[in-house]
Amino acid sequence: MAQNIPPLARLIEQFERLPGIGRKSAQRLAYYILNMSEEEAKTFSQNILFAHANIKHCGVCCDLTDRDICTICSSNSRDKGLICVVEDSKDVAAIERTHEYSGIYHVLHGVISPMNSIGPGDIKVKELIERLSDDNIREIIMATNPTVEGEATAMYISRLIKPMGITVSRLAYGVPVGSDLEYADEVTLSRALEGRKEI
Repeated sequence: MAQNIPPLARLIEQFERLPGIGRKSAQRLAYYILNMSEEEAKTFSQNILFAHANIKHCGVCCDLTDRDICTICSSNSRDKGLICVVEDSKDVAAIERTHEYSGIYHVLHGVISPMNSIGPGDIKVKELIERLSDDNIREIIMATNPTVEGEATAMYISRLIKPMGITVSRLAYGVPVGSDLEYADEVTLSRALEGRKEI
């Protein structure tokens, strides 16, 4: 039916372009939007345009912000000698939810992926290296995802940083809480053994 109504078909197509949204989810979202009042639809679309126009990259860490410098980078209570390098802004939010990290961040906005024609120049590696001229930086924590691309990106960046005399560490990955060892794959178990600590 949507094919017979071009505006509806176009709306569904736009939702399908969003990550993690399949055809059925896109249709549900499109019909939900159509059932909104005109005022609700206007507010919804205005908020999208407002966010798009007002959110930019922090001038220091490249995270998303509505200021020139984000609240984490401008905070006096953060440890400025410790930088956690992540793939995107969602990762910053995830680490912040733990309330265990008091340093600052650097957001790469992607990973090196030759298969997708993404090289070091396509992500925020240069900006990270420029930040390291500050003598106060003592450790870089590589917190890219444990994928082939995430590991390759972490290794590439660590090779650039180590000659500077700055400690480069990697997040420990291991067995999730509540899971059984018999179901863990070999890579996860080997990471868990490497990242073990005294109790």
